[in-house]
Amino acid sequence: MASSSNQMKVVTGEFGFVLQDVPHFNDYIPDLPTYPNPLRSNPAYSVVKQYFVDMDDSVPEKIVVHKDTPRGIHFRRAGPRERVYFESDDVHACIVTCGGLCPGLNTVIREIVHSLDYMYGVNKVLGIEGGYRGFYSKNTICLTPKVVNDIHKRGGTILGTSRGGHDTMKIVDSIQDRGINQALLLDQVYVIGGDGTLKGAAVIYEEIRKRGLKVAVAGIPKTIDNDIPVIDRSFGFDTAVEEAQRAINAAHVEAASAENGIGVVKLMGRYSGFIAMYATLASRDVDCCLIPESHFYLEGKGGLFEYIDKKLKENGHMVIVMAEGAAQELLAAKNEQDASGNKLLQDVGLWLSQKIKEHFLKPNKIPITLKYIDPTYMIRAIPGNAADNVYCTLLAQSAVHGAMAGFTGFTSGLVNGRHTCVPFNRIIEKQNKVVITDRMWARLLSSTNQPSFLGPKCMDEARKEGETPNTDTTTNEIKST
Repeated sequence: MASSSNQMKVVTGEFGFVLQDVPHFNDYIPDLPTYPNPLRSNPAYSVVKQYFVDMDDSVPEKIVVHKDTPRGIHFRRAGPRERVYFESDDVHACIVTCGGLCPGLNTVIREIVHSLDYMYGVNKVLGIEGGYRGFYSKNTICLTPKVVNDIHKRGGTILGTSRGGHDTMKIVDSIQDRGINQALLLDQVYVIGGDGTLKGAAVIYEEIRKRGLKVAVAGIPKTIDNDIPVIDRSFGFDTAVEEAQRAINAAHVEAASAENGIGVVKLMGRYSGFIAMYATLASRDVDCCLIPESHFYLEGKGGLFEYIDKKLKENGHMVIVMAEGAAQELLAAKNEQDASGNKLLQDVGLWLSQKIKEHFLKPNKIPITLKYIDPTYMIRAIPGNAADNVYCTLLAQSAVHGAMAGFTGFTSGLVNGRHTCVPFNRIIEKQNKVVITDRMWARLLSSTNQPSFLGPKCMDEARKEGETPNTDTTTNEIKST
């Protein structure tokens, strides 16, 4: 992994102020010329009181503080700067999408192209097809505002995507030497992807810096699971929660229409249970939510089977929502990985459904009707909803503003409601997870009235984990509301 020393500049100030700044061309290329920002003459900005973001503007990572609390960690505020480091007519930009599908991908592509063209007059934008492999296999398409105008109405990505295929030297050679489609050196690279993709982008940035190239590498954090740290949420998450409601509603209708009916819904969430948690809270039809962060057990007092027996006796039906990464420790490990290095998970929805059926086949148990619903690919293949489309627009614009201003090695993202530029190393340092000692998880437990499935020993361990220096439970709780 790339060293964090080149991926973040730490600036300290009074009262405990710490700015975790993003890299800039000036850090390794001296005496670069600058140019007036084209937005000065853009009619869309003529009515704006303050055209440009002040270079000293920053956004705090934590917004809940006490009177004696130091000012703490800040990030650079995103937005247009008065001076830019590229002449618009000379810029060659490219966009690549990697990893799994997510609602909003096409919207981000569209808005990067539109921002480059309409705001900055950049009209040489290439789309890299098929993920990272497209750089060195020369699979590209020309992206113009006309080409991308209606793509936000479609799910998926017009560029195609793949896992793996990351070869740093080949990618940077393609950027530097041969160009793409006989074009000149690429000046801006926009990478749209999750933590694995952004780790690859961080390594590309490091190699570009090592070679002394004036090439901006900007990321847009994409993961439907919302498991990217620091930022408030990743795009596509809002759409995923909204679409999950359809599956939950179907499961509830099926369960309520049968005697002793049980609906089981499996949602995405390999390591983080945010979709399952938020969909459960939004639905109000869920009786039990199971996520990777909170282990549970089946048999015995306080176990899941006891709770199912209780709910069926009380209501005559129930709905169970579970994230795909839940209960993996209870299944036999496959020890296999996909091309991105992610562990291949077993279908916990089918496994749990079968276990529940076996439980009710025991003597003196009531007959049940169980329906299992897996909407995984339906959720991730749809276009973004209104909220995500707006968010994707702002993420794309922030990335373009940052790249034009000479910043590199960063991702755009929302931090405490403000758009920021976050260094790569902070984005890829760990995964964002549901903190089960937070108030948000407590709200879910009180909403479903389900047990926590944690004994005293497990609760002590969870509290200790929540108290580690890297976990800010207050901030996580605020960001998730």
